[in-house]
Amino acid sequence: MLEGNYFRKLAIFAFPLMLSSVLQLLFNAADIAVVGKFAGDNSLAAVSSTSSLVNLCVNLFIGLSIGTNIITARMLGEGNDEDISKVVHTSIALAVYFGIFLSVFGFLFAKGMLLLMDTPSNILDLSALYLKIYFLGMPANLVYNFGAALLRSKGDTRRPLYYLTCAGIANVILNIVFVVFFKMDVVGVALATVASQIISAYLVINCLMNETDSLVFHPGLFGIDFKMMLEILRVGVPCGVQGTVFAISNVVIQSTVNSFGSTIMAGNGAASNLEGFIYTATNAFGQAGQTFIGQNYGAKKLDNIYRIMGVTIAYVLAVGLFMSYGMYYFGPFFLGIYSNSAEVIEAGMIRMADVLRYYYIDSLMCCLSSILRGLGYVTLPTVNSLLMVCGVRLLWVATFFKLNPVIHNLYIIYPISWILVSAVHLLTIVFVLPKVKRHCLK
Repeated sequence: MLEGNYFRKLAIFAFPLMLSSVLQLLFNAADIAVVGKFAGDNSLAAVSSTSSLVNLCVNLFIGLSIGTNIITARMLGEGNDEDISKVVHTSIALAVYFGIFLSVFGFLFAKGMLLLMDTPSNILDLSALYLKIYFLGMPANLVYNFGAALLRSKGDTRRPLYYLTCAGIANVILNIVFVVFFKMDVVGVALATVASQIISAYLVINCLMNETDSLVFHPGLFGIDFKMMLEILRVGVPCGVQGTVFAISNVVIQSTVNSFGSTIMAGNGAASNLEGFIYTATNAFGQAGQTFIGQNYGAKKLDNIYRIMGVTIAYVLAVGLFMSYGMYYFGPFFLGIYSNSAEVIEAGMIRMADVLRYYYIDSLMCCLSSILRGLGYVTLPTVNSLLMVCGVRLLWVATFFKLNPVIHNLYIIYPISWILVSAVHLLTIVFVLPKVKRHCLK
């Protein structure tokens, strides 16, 4: 990561990461597609309507895994083996404890949270049942994410991909068995997801236990080093808060979408799931750039940092533009994977026209945020997102949308907020670069 052709190296790093993220997204996509095809539109709406709520509950803790990645990458650049071992064992312990907390919280309060989101009564019980079972898999979910973050910090994106491939295949097979053959509806897709998460967690832990370097995990050392925990929290909490800020605004928007009925909900859920594929593809390059920048920042290689920033932005924009317009052009085909209903496909195309077509702007926004985190500035992207995403979206829903409550006027706030945040992130990078230069020239 500290030398060489970064166009080639970033692609080599990002491609397995991209496939890993796509496979993880396929867990949810498989749930939605199977219930939409074999259980009906109500079940499709029930499953798809829970994603924003899951993200709200989970993003803070997933952000901590980003902190693990950034800290470990920097320590690898510095050659600090003793502290790396502490990060490994503290990270896995945090994943287990936070996962148990989320399982209990989600199981107890699933229906209450859905009621707060004005989930229609005809799908409320189905949504709550799916959500309760889904949350039972949270310890495994977080263990995989933290373990994969550790492996990626040293450039290993292939093994997390292999593990998710195994888990993804199991998820699809179990979805078909439980829903198509056993007629288990949303219970079947939820159980399939939990089983696949357990498989991926087992594989990544087994991998770390067999490592031969400082990333090795010893079960006997399982526990929290409080000094290292504070360091992970210092970096990871702002990353998690940023994701939570987006999730809060999305929950508000999802609650508003719910008021349009189950058909609009189903179309919205299918289209937003497709947006996830663009996000994961472009975010892979953002995460690659973040890791590369983190190691070069630790090694104080300023020229490399500049080159990595340029290459990362170029990749993100190229992939984002190609996928945004490509998926929009073939929108009816992709939406048809999730539902046979013409009304649901029509509803999905409305969101694709207003949101997915401009998703490359979101890709740029997330890329600039990753660059800032790689440079060690984890709080600034969070503040920017809090003000310009959550604040602007909530204000829009409470004012402009209320004046003319049609679905187009709800969706359009997405690209508006992305443009605002991208501009602020770019200005922030310009502001912090002199400080980065001084750090590297010490």
